[in-house]
Amino acid sequence: MSNLFSVFDPSTSSFNLSLNWTSTVLGLLLIPTSVWLIPSRYPVLWNTLLAKLHNEFKTLLGSKKINKGSTFLFVSLFSLILFNNFLGLFPYIFTSTSHLIMTLTLALPLWVSFMVFGWINNTNHMFEHLVPQGTPAALMPFMVCIETISNIIRPGTLAVRLTANMIAGHLLLTLLGNNGPTITQSLLWVLITAQILLLILESAVAVIQSYVFAVLSTLYSSEVN
Repeated sequence: MSNLFSVFDPSTSSFNLSLNWTSTVLGLLLIPTSVWLIPSRYPVLWNTLLAKLHNEFKTLLGSKKINKGSTFLFVSLFSLILFNNFLGLFPYIFTSTSHLIMTLTLALPLWVSFMVFGWINNTNHMFEHLVPQGTPAALMPFMVCIETISNIIRPGTLAVRLTANMIAGHLLLTLLGNNGPTITQSLLWVLITAQILLLILESAVAVIQSYVFAVLSTLYSSEVN
């Protein structure tokens, strides 16, 4: 089992440093190449995607003056997670988003800042969220407890959802790939086909999970205003 999970081990043998984490900023080395190719298909496609996300996040946040420019934070968050998720699909590249230390670093400060801002500036509004509209008086104490717990575990659910999805797919790919040398030739094509289909699925999961993370963060932000 230790060998199986070694693909998620952040330690490296070079100078006894965790150099695998440099994959998180690997995109900075690739960004300048697009500057010399404008307008090319890559920047046009990326700008179209960011514009769509900007409009969607703007709708979720509302049209209040305090929310102007807030979408850039969530679009950047989406871009960072998407890039790291896709990097993990390449061989010998460390998947930083499959570790809670990375995902919690993204989710926890966001949630704490939303809570601090909400409770300081919109205290009455935050209290209203603890009791949903139409709740019977007898159930109000229980609803306050339930809503408080659901609010507290939000950063954990954000982080664990992303980490679990990244680990599950990569672990399945690793398990099937380890059977390659020992499998019979007649079943080898079945294994290769399954690996290709799983890789396509993981590419979809990489996009979906980064989108879910950004959208949920946006919704949590909109609730404190």
